[in-house]
Formats: sequence, C-alpha cells, structure tokens
Amino acid sequence: QVQLVESGGGLVKPGGSLTLSCAASGDIFSIGARGWYRQAPGKQRELVALVTSGGNTQYADSVKGRFTISRDNATATTYLQMNDLKPEDTAVYYCKADRVRTLMAIRDYWGRGTQVTVSS
Repeated sequence: QVQLVESGGGLVKPGGSLTLSCAASGDIFSIGARGWYRQAPGKQRELVALVTSGGNTQYADSVKGRFTISRDNATATTYLQMNDLKPEDTAVYYCKADRVRTLMAIRDYWGRGTQVTVSS
C-alpha cells in the first residue's frame, strides 16, 4: 500500500515562508515525476511545481522565483520551499507522485492535502 503524506502547512503572514514535505511510503521500486498542486476555494486544482525523475523542474508562472521544488530519492520525499508568500497562495496543497512502480502495478498517487493560509 503506497501512501503520500504531506506536512508543513499552516498560517503565515504575507511575505513569510513555509516548507512543505511529502513523504512516500510503501513497497516502491521507483517513482516518476513528483509534483505539488493546489486548490483554492471555488477554483480548480492547478499545478504549482513539478520535478522529474531526472531533476528537471517546472513552475506555474505565479510562483516562479518564489517557490522551489526538490526531491530526495533516498527518502522518497519531495519538498516545496515557499518564500514571499502572498494571500493568493492560500489553498490546500496536494502532492502527487507519477508512475509509482510497485510489485503489482504502475499508477499515480495523491496525498490528502495540507492547508496553507496566508493572512495578516
């Protein structure tokens, strides 16, 4: 059974920083791309940042220069360093692992989400 567990969300003032973590557990042979998505109330879920298995990264225009995604393959953990946070960054943040290979299958997995609230 593969699980993704996010942590690190919370309440922060505008201009502040947070680091989100997403730990994958289970009998995992390999993982493809790792990503962070977010969903604000009344809006669709959107891609925030992505890091491929080869280390290439991709960011939403709204977070470029402020957020940094990274992955530690040894611990199967993905991080999202968020700096200069703005009220419009408020959302539930979800991590995703693409093409997770286990003994039985290859499929994508989602975490349950962690709330990030940016407010003074």
